[in-house]
Amino acid sequence: MYKQALNHFKKTEHTLYCAGLTYDIADIHRSRDVFAALVRAIINQQLSGKAADTIYARLEGLLRGRKLSPAALLNLKAPALRKVGLSAAKVKSLRGLATAVEEGQINLKTLHQLSDDEVMEKLTALHGIGPWTAEMILMFSLGRLDTFSRGDLGLRKGIMYLYGLKKLPSERQMAKLERLWAPYRSYAARILWRVADERKGK
Repeated sequence: MYKQALNHFKKTEHTLYCAGLTYDIADIHRSRDVFAALVRAIINQQLSGKAADTIYARLEGLLRGRKLSPAALLNLKAPALRKVGLSAAKVKSLRGLATAVEEGQINLKTLHQLSDDEVMEKLTALHGIGPWTAEMILMFSLGRLDTFSRGDLGLRKGIMYLYGLKKLPSERQMAKLERLWAPYRSYAARILWRVADERKGK
């Protein structure tokens, strides 16, 4: 599928196409564990990847080998969750998510059957889950090929670096580029994240 995306970029947007040739981007697939992905996404909010990974590993340690599930999460007391590095707000969000799944307010097993807009509506109705988190779930858990997050700083920096802009792109600039990348904006995002990470490492 990535090859199809590159072929599309070659026809519509040569700058992204050339950048895409330099990276090995995996094909997009649907995740089997949307709940764990949501937990990760909530933890990742406003944190570096390294800090988020550390906290998630500590959370797994609390489970002592048990699978991360809504019931398992609800069995963990708030003070224990705070000790692994979670803020009070994130503890509330995680417990709210687990409760919503346990009580049937949202069915994560059928989430993939909904449209992008419906997924966004369902997820953002939950406490502590905003558009960015929902967009990450669409891109990384539900296997959607044409999702983009304009609010993601890494993506905005990727655009700035790739296109030689002096400042972060405006909404208008991003909208123009997105029209050229569609219907493979999720692959465009992956390329842009790589561009941003590469620049950060220099």
